[in-house]
Amino acid sequence: MGNSLSCCLSPNASPKLGRRRGSAEPDCESEVYKAAAGNAVAVAPAAATVEPAELDFAGGEGHHLQHISDREMPEDLALEPNPSDHPRPSTVFRSKSQTEVREKRTSSPLNHVSPGQLTKKYNSCSTIFLDDSIVSQPNLRTTIKRMTLAIYYHIKNRAADRSLDIFDERLHPLTREKIPEEYFEHDPEHEFIYRFVRTLFSAALLTAECAVVTLVYLERLLTYAEIDICPTNWKRIVLGAILLASKLWDDQAVWDVDYCQILEDVTVEDMNEMERHCLELLHFNINVPFSVYAKYYFDLRSLADDNNLNVLFTPLSEERAQNLKAISRLCDDKYKDVCRAAMRRSFSADNFIGIRRSNAILS
Repeated sequence: MGNSLSCCLSPNASPKLGRRRGSAEPDCESEVYKAAAGNAVAVAPAAATVEPAELDFAGGEGHHLQHISDREMPEDLALEPNPSDHPRPSTVFRSKSQTEVREKRTSSPLNHVSPGQLTKKYNSCSTIFLDDSIVSQPNLRTTIKRMTLAIYYHIKNRAADRSLDIFDERLHPLTREKIPEEYFEHDPEHEFIYRFVRTLFSAALLTAECAVVTLVYLERLLTYAEIDICPTNWKRIVLGAILLASKLWDDQAVWDVDYCQILEDVTVEDMNEMERHCLELLHFNINVPFSVYAKYYFDLRSLADDNNLNVLFTPLSEERAQNLKAISRLCDDKYKDVCRAAMRRSFSADNFIGIRRSNAILS
């Protein structure tokens, strides 16, 4: 790679470093050009000819080697990546819940310790406490409980009431019963959201992994479409996200007509139209990398811990450790099979599009 020291200290090595210097330091390049234009001998400032042995990296003055993560991004690349697409940025529901969590900790009289943390079991050198949920096979009930809590914070701490007609329950009701207008004026409670989602998952026999993917699609939909989840649209947005997640993640996908048997007053045409709108608003980006899935899973666990959701922890025995290892290996093989099947479907779709184009050209 050559002399990395001189590369890092060169004034032309990175335009980001040049912007950081500001007007206090001389611009070597501009002085060289001015001297050349005036037929003079260009002499660089003394600061640019410092020998490597004279550099003091311990001090806070002078040049310093800058970590790549600390450098300024160009304006066209400074946009923060979408949390539902990339594993690095924090999830939206975590940021929306932090304000209330901090308020709870501030109001706690026991030195910012919640009552649930006083009875919580912690690991020691001789004992490890675990619940029955792992990233590759979460517990269904607790995962739905955490996922609906994230939706609750989305609704409660929304910035506005932006929506689309396809998700408006006043225009597309899920029941024939008359819904009073006061229903749409108040935010739903967490338990009410949980009962609605649990009914869908129980009737459609959906898995806990599907609940995590549902939340990924929900946040991606809100970000892409620039809308808010509010009392008038939360049911249809959640239903649309569950529709897509069940077809992508579960081995035996649930058809739209099956949901019409669960929600008896909803027509198949309405379900198809809502699913089509969801796909278009997502720009058909239904890919969920495992790194993103894992981030949402662990953020949901942190959310539950912050809100003291009751989870049963039991000591880890040798038999249970062997079972967890076997489950992890089985789920890992299942995930690889899902990825291979997705690649085959993508390859088949590309071939189908290529054949249609070829036929169109020949005709």
